[in-house]
Amino acid sequence: MANDLGLSLPDGVAFPFDNSYARLPERFYARLAPTPVAVPRLLKLNLALARQLGLDPDVLASPDGVAILAGNRIPVGSDPMALAYAGHQFGGFSPQLGDGRAILLGELVDRNGVRRDIQLKGSGPTPFSRRGDGRAALGPVLREYIVSEAMFVLGIPTTRSLAAVSTGEPVWRETELPGAVLTRVASSHIRVGTFQFFAARGDLEALRLLADHAIDRHYPDARQAAQPYRAFYEQVIARQARLMAQWMLVGFIHGVMNTDNTSIAGETIDYGPCAFMDAYDPATVFSSIDTQGRYAYINQPRIAPWNLARFGETLLPLLDDDSDAALAQANEALAGFQPSYAAALLAGLRRKLGLFTAEEGDAVLAEDLLKAMAANQSDFTLTFRRLGDAAADPLHDAGVRDQFLDPAVFDAWAVRWRERLAREPQDGATRRAAMHATNPVYIPRNHLVEAVLAAAIERDDYGPFEELMTVLARPFEERPEFAAHSEPPTHDMSGYKTFCGT
Repeated sequence: MANDLGLSLPDGVAFPFDNSYARLPERFYARLAPTPVAVPRLLKLNLALARQLGLDPDVLASPDGVAILAGNRIPVGSDPMALAYAGHQFGGFSPQLGDGRAILLGELVDRNGVRRDIQLKGSGPTPFSRRGDGRAALGPVLREYIVSEAMFVLGIPTTRSLAAVSTGEPVWRETELPGAVLTRVASSHIRVGTFQFFAARGDLEALRLLADHAIDRHYPDARQAAQPYRAFYEQVIARQARLMAQWMLVGFIHGVMNTDNTSIAGETIDYGPCAFMDAYDPATVFSSIDTQGRYAYINQPRIAPWNLARFGETLLPLLDDDSDAALAQANEALAGFQPSYAAALLAGLRRKLGLFTAEEGDAVLAEDLLKAMAANQSDFTLTFRRLGDAAADPLHDAGVRDQFLDPAVFDAWAVRWRERLAREPQDGATRRAAMHATNPVYIPRNHLVEAVLAAAIERDDYGPFEELMTVLARPFEERPEFAAHSEPPTHDMSGYKTFCGT
């Protein structure tokens, strides 16, 4: 059996596709099939996610299923396409970017009634590849699988990873590397850059169609507002504000916050040079291409509203026929980012400190701890985790003091913290349980991720990958057998760099 793209359709592999984006005009995308690979091999299948999507994991793991996940076959109902978008990259605008190495197979509605995109990343060249090979190396595919699934379990909105497949073919970056394809699941792949693509062309009809599609898909209640497009803009801003706070609360650094990597759905998307901090340093940058620190940890909540301002510019013709009135509306909406972000961040910091009520001095108390952590090279994750034990019993202060070069700094701050805790109604055990439920003990630490990638790339050994995924699946639950996964690196990683993999 074959479809109009000339690729065979496997029997018994059913994706219940309902492809709404494909019903938009053809200038929104380029229709094409993935480029087949030589020897596809399933490396990892996300069984729970497959079931949530209404897919049979056993069928997906079969040769026919793996052929789909590799891009060698197209399932019935698929309408494969590469999406068009533009974007500001490190502040410079590119009017045409698009999916240069990814193809959207289609959309399906999962068991919870949520519409999801199914996309292959590393599936070959497209009209948007800009002289690239359209492929992905194994290392970036595994990194995205690890980090995106870790973010999901931490409760942070994110795209997810359904499967990783090796291709049996090399890709060339600085050196020859094994190739792979990631199957990514997203609420959608609509980005700020998608709107910029049409705004740059003065295509008002497309902008309106795209905005209406995004509203219907992600913000249907905005349709009932007196000014639907303003309500849409405000809700995107609110989601991005919350997302930035969630990133900051776990020490996550995205690394490449371009407008084409800013999701309208408010999900973390495009895990390239991403990483988590070990020692707390607000200026931390890992990305090898971020030489000026534009996307440093501390700059993330500043870059997000900059990106959203670019989004607002695309919406001006929809907000009001009068350009001055439209600009005023956009600025009023954007002004809501900072208070929304600050409120979400402070609420999260209160939870991390074991505070159930709100007092005026809480922000200063939290900020003073962070300043002390930065000055003392305290491990971000372990300091907050062990603070939960200290909240239950001062005898556990030693675990927190160990994180400070000068433990007396913590002692001085802890006096104020305990005075604040004394005004809370909860007992120590309740407070500790609540703090441990928000402060993870396990994150994808960089030295562990690098060890996993090295084992897979250099030795074709996926045991470390599977073990790390097992640990990260329950990040808030301490397990003695995995104690080493909670510890920072024993060797100096001050020069550690991450790479996009493109």
